[in-house]
Amino acid sequence: MSAPFPPTLFAGHHYGVAGLGRNGNAAVAALLAMGASVQAWDDRPEARAALADHPRLKVAPFANMLGLAALVLSPGIPHHLPSPHPLATMARDAGVPILSDAELLFRAVRAAGSQARFAGITGTNGKSTTTVLLAHMLACGGIAVAAGGNLGPAALSLPLLPDDGVYVLEMSSYMLERLEQLHFDAACLLNLTPDHLDRHGDMTGYTRAKMHVFDRQGPGDLAVLGATLPDYASLNRLLAPTRATVACISGADIPQCDFYCTPHALCDRHGVIADLTHVPDLPGTHNRENAAAATAMALHLGLPRAAVEGALRSFSALDHRQKTVGSIEGIRFINDSKATNADATARALACHERMVWIAGGTAKAGGIEPLAPLFGRVALALLIGRDAPVLARTLAQHKVPYRIVETLERAVPEAYEAARALGVDVVMLSPACASFDQFSGFEARGARFAALVAKPEGTGAQ
Repeated sequence: MSAPFPPTLFAGHHYGVAGLGRNGNAAVAALLAMGASVQAWDDRPEARAALADHPRLKVAPFANMLGLAALVLSPGIPHHLPSPHPLATMARDAGVPILSDAELLFRAVRAAGSQARFAGITGTNGKSTTTVLLAHMLACGGIAVAAGGNLGPAALSLPLLPDDGVYVLEMSSYMLERLEQLHFDAACLLNLTPDHLDRHGDMTGYTRAKMHVFDRQGPGDLAVLGATLPDYASLNRLLAPTRATVACISGADIPQCDFYCTPHALCDRHGVIADLTHVPDLPGTHNRENAAAATAMALHLGLPRAAVEGALRSFSALDHRQKTVGSIEGIRFINDSKATNADATARALACHERMVWIAGGTAKAGGIEPLAPLFGRVALALLIGRDAPVLARTLAQHKVPYRIVETLERAVPEAYEAARALGVDVVMLSPACASFDQFSGFEARGARFAALVAKPEGTGAQ
């Protein structure tokens, strides 16, 4: 069973927390609860005002970093590229480590005397689904588990687990660059496509950041690599000195992989592990890749092989990830708002033969040109957001029918009417773009889409 951390665990330690978003607020609360003193700051007055008064909390700008055991810097604040934030420079000059809250969770768990294991999951796409799926599988097997990190609860808000428990952490590239001691008993790198290159310089830097998930692994640990990784062989060779067991996984029928999927089954080198015929919430090759990765890690962490199929069947898809949010007169409305780049959208488009596609927002490098092989599945594209004209130029070059509708409020009813007229039974929001031009995040964008679908007046249906 889980338990709170001892209230004197970090007594006498002084930490800095800069950036009071989800991770920062959780870090402040947890560090205070463990007996530490904290100096916290955020440039936003409303963020500072949200902190409760505490005798060991000082809310003030950082004039220096003297006496700090570490600085917990919000993942969104750069410590290196494109240029270090002044606080990062100040910390470096003072010799103060800049740490992820996941690093402090690991230290707290060990300081509390628990030998609970850690599983780390990263990749450009699919890491959230894999994180939640692995936690679900372990829970189905009766293993004490807590999941969070880049997804869901911040790492430092998770409870203390016993020695046989498992922390399942989704790790962003930003978090992975700020680790010193955290050791993952099972670690996974699913895939890599261009993303966050402003923070990592280029794909080499991005790959290097993601590979930190395997740091400090050794014999007895599991390293999972997706078969689609660029230069898979080189990455595999990089892991050889760790002597960890390396498992290759794929969502496709590649028997050379250690875990792979046929059209109807999840398999390993020993044969079929699970029948996938009745696993509705993991559609497409990409989700089967997620299932293969989670299964490899779950088996390593003690889940009985016989329990895999039942766990997969009972899994419920995450919001904003190819989730059906409504059906009107036989037309399914699918919310895939989490698809913020072309690679993620490609995985969604490949799951359906024909659709009305809602896309747009703030385009990533390369836009939607990589989706050209799938454009034949698009009966009509409805474009929203700032970079709709950019996407429109690509669609025009490939002779894909489109309309610029600017907002979801216009897109949803027009999509419904178009689907009826074209005889299409799927309307999918899979933007291939970030959301911050019109929304606070992909969650808000997906929630707005679902709300519009839920109202008959939002679709034009009567």
